[in-house]
Amino acid sequence: MNEKLKPATLCVQAGWTPKKGEPRVLPIYQSTTFKYETSDQMARLFDLEESGYFYTRLQNPTNDAVAAKIAALEGGVAAMLTSSGQAANFYAVLNLCSAGDHFVSAATVYGGTFNLFAVTMAKMGIEVTFIDQDASEEEIAAAFRPNTKLLFGETITNPGVEVLDIEKFARIAHNHGVPLIVDNTFATPINCRPFEWGADIVTHSTTKYMDGHATAVGGAIVDSGNFDWEAHADKFPGLTQPDPSYHGLTYSTAFGKGAYITKATVQLMRDLGSIQAPQNAFLLNLGLETLDLRMERHCKNAQQVAEYLRSNDQVAWVHYPGLQGDKYYELGQKYLPKGSCGVIAFGLKGGREESIRFMDALKLCAIVTHVADARTSVLHPASHTHRQLTDEQLAAAGVAPDLIRLSVGIEDAGDIIADIAQALAAR
Repeated sequence: MNEKLKPATLCVQAGWTPKKGEPRVLPIYQSTTFKYETSDQMARLFDLEESGYFYTRLQNPTNDAVAAKIAALEGGVAAMLTSSGQAANFYAVLNLCSAGDHFVSAATVYGGTFNLFAVTMAKMGIEVTFIDQDASEEEIAAAFRPNTKLLFGETITNPGVEVLDIEKFARIAHNHGVPLIVDNTFATPINCRPFEWGADIVTHSTTKYMDGHATAVGGAIVDSGNFDWEAHADKFPGLTQPDPSYHGLTYSTAFGKGAYITKATVQLMRDLGSIQAPQNAFLLNLGLETLDLRMERHCKNAQQVAEYLRSNDQVAWVHYPGLQGDKYYELGQKYLPKGSCGVIAFGLKGGREESIRFMDALKLCAIVTHVADARTSVLHPASHTHRQLTDEQLAAAGVAPDLIRLSVGIEDAGDIIADIAQALAAR
């Protein structure tokens, strides 16, 4: 049924289908545990011989309904909610890698993701090689090793607003027998469904557009079900060889297309516990119901703001895929024909200090760490989200010292532009 429904309908209807006499609105199952009548019933759940609920760290009905909605929106077979977008990316990679393994990632990823990959996962014995996502297929392929387990990129990079050539990345990954993982946070499945372009696994910081109101931190992992783990069994023993913690169960044979998410849930979530609270999942679901409407407004507003910034002689440069002549305009038209997102990257003449003075003069647009919600917000990544990076790392991540990340909200576009104009005049 879901394949026949449009995204706007899935935003409202998918995930929760109430039966006779049940609540029309998804309930919050605010319970840590669930009752059974016999010991055998519980034992079968612990052995993964039956599906059901016994402890919210592993599964919860509210969370599962919202995960099912996100899977339907992305066109995947299964999804799992996590406590944050960081946890989603961590689990997505850790589900395939262990100490001694290697993966390849675009360098222009979110600063928190860059640090997770380059520093924290390195301490776990998992090594990453960062590459220029715009490099040729041959140059990117040269970064692969015999122990490489995946390729990673963001549909639209944060904060540089660069568009990933998903088909190119998928081709490179599959030529090396590994899956492509794409962080689809900024585009959302409303504007891009990476599975349709060859990606295998999608992650989200649901904290951003999916929630849309800056109320609940969360993340999600979605599996397309398309990658054949058995065909590359030697690369992915965690999925294709028996798991001693479940009496020798093998995920790829026991769960087929559901193997990846099942392993992430019953192994990683069991042991690391980065769950999303049912209350947060409930709030996320409310946000998802209006996602289609809001993304249209975000993109419409951002296009107007980007055009204004480009026309202003105090602005040195503007990056927005919707602008003709932008470096990523053609890729944007290919992968994001409905619009990219509400985030714009730009810099002012005069450099870093001028950018900071401009932000301090804004009145409607707020300086906040957050991005991609209903309210217009602004940030200077080199001073804030990416301040732990060296100048060399900033350059590799595509973060110029004067880069301003403007997240255009759903207010009246004229009011947003007026605030920008007065702040430029006040410098």
